[in-house]
Amino acid sequence: MRKLILTLIASFALLCSCEDGGKDPLAGFVMPSSPVEKDDPSAPTDTTGTQPGDTTGTQQPANRVPCFIWIDAAANSRDFFVDKANIARDLKLAADAGFTHIIVDVRPTSGDLLFKSTHCQEVDFLGAWVTGGGYQKFVWNKEFDYLQEFIDRGHELGLKVYAGFNTMVAGVINGYFGNMGVCFRDTKLMDAVTWLNTDSGIKPTKDTDVKEYFFNPGDPVAQEYIISLLKDLAAYGKKGLDGILLDRGRYYGYMSDFSPKTRTAFEEYVGETIDWPSDVLPAGHQHYVPSPVPKKYLKWNEYRAKTIHDFMTAAHDAIKAVDPKVGFGVYVGAWYASYYENGVNWASPQYNTKAYYPTWATAEYKNYGFADLCDVLLLGAYAGIGAVNGSAEWTMEGFCKLGKQKTMGDPGILAGGPDVGNWSLDGYTEQDELDAVKNSVTACAGACGGYFLFDMIHLKLKPAKWNYVKQGITAANKKLNNQ
Repeated sequence: MRKLILTLIASFALLCSCEDGGKDPLAGFVMPSSPVEKDDPSAPTDTTGTQPGDTTGTQQPANRVPCFIWIDAAANSRDFFVDKANIARDLKLAADAGFTHIIVDVRPTSGDLLFKSTHCQEVDFLGAWVTGGGYQKFVWNKEFDYLQEFIDRGHELGLKVYAGFNTMVAGVINGYFGNMGVCFRDTKLMDAVTWLNTDSGIKPTKDTDVKEYFFNPGDPVAQEYIISLLKDLAAYGKKGLDGILLDRGRYYGYMSDFSPKTRTAFEEYVGETIDWPSDVLPAGHQHYVPSPVPKKYLKWNEYRAKTIHDFMTAAHDAIKAVDPKVGFGVYVGAWYASYYENGVNWASPQYNTKAYYPTWATAEYKNYGFADLCDVLLLGAYAGIGAVNGSAEWTMEGFCKLGKQKTMGDPGILAGGPDVGNWSLDGYTEQDELDAVKNSVTACAGACGGYFLFDMIHLKLKPAKWNYVKQGITAANKKLNNQ
């Protein structure tokens, strides 16, 4: 997972999560270090959010802000693979802090599973970074149904339980444990892995130094396989699962996908033969709008957004066909101004993207927004400790304000929030960090109506954060109830 920004995924995953045992704090999304487009003209003027006060009360208010906490499989394997009693212990911490929803990761980045399926094996082991002990292997003994344990224990505590599902992942090359994942066991699925537009030419992932293997989102074989897994997961609705949350439902950055299959599909889409790849992107291009702009560049962005939109529609419909009560959700990076690089339009189809971003969006781009499909849409509002409040992207509050504007009321629940463990501490005290955790709740929930925190492991590693996020949730609930 570290090269240029091919993605902050890599460095972040090594820094914390996959190698700290946790999920890639950016959910694998390509995140530039600063905005690359002008701020959305529709952004409101900056206001300072209300700061929550301390509280030790535990009584739940009549109305509650929906608050989601992500529970990464790898990061928490050190606890949950060792003793299932730790699941009940940690979910009680989440419920006591005021969280209303948990998202339990059941398809880690290797692509194997922590639920029962007829189409893929369960996880054999995961790696987690243990302070003082280095990177360790934690073996999953499969003696109990991992997802069902979270459902049962979560419901006992009044929590809604969503299953987190890494969507387009096909496998990973782990520096400690070697090749992991379904694409290394199935040649048919390896053929559906994405091809990358590198500086030295177009190549399948296996012929590059990239360690994360993603499927080509437009490959029918990959789509059929992923949908089969989602159907098996949706069957847990009969066992109490409240919803499914798709992560990494995207392309592997702007270098992807340049396979022969995609070239053929795109030429059919535009109705002509093109110079490949120069008519869509220069060789090796990874970020931002290229200059000069290739003649099919805008249609390329549109085509990719349509591909992801159509997959999301198929996934939504497949899940609802199995059990209409199972909620459908998607997790995305909140940096919409540059998120087109991942082929994703998470806005409402009523949001006129071209009016605000004419350098990369066509008039038809808006048709491929998928916010209207979502019972839940989670925004990764991953700004730093000193950027809690604001109106623009790269502030937590700004990410959520702009997300609310762009989704136009379509999702059943819109929630946003920070990664509370992988931000830089340079120039900040421990108290600054704790205050940022607390203040992020009212900033994000006040801006979009719900709160999302990544990841539970960061609260467990610094237990003081539990109390500070509880203070923030308590304050947000008081505000909701006009107390």
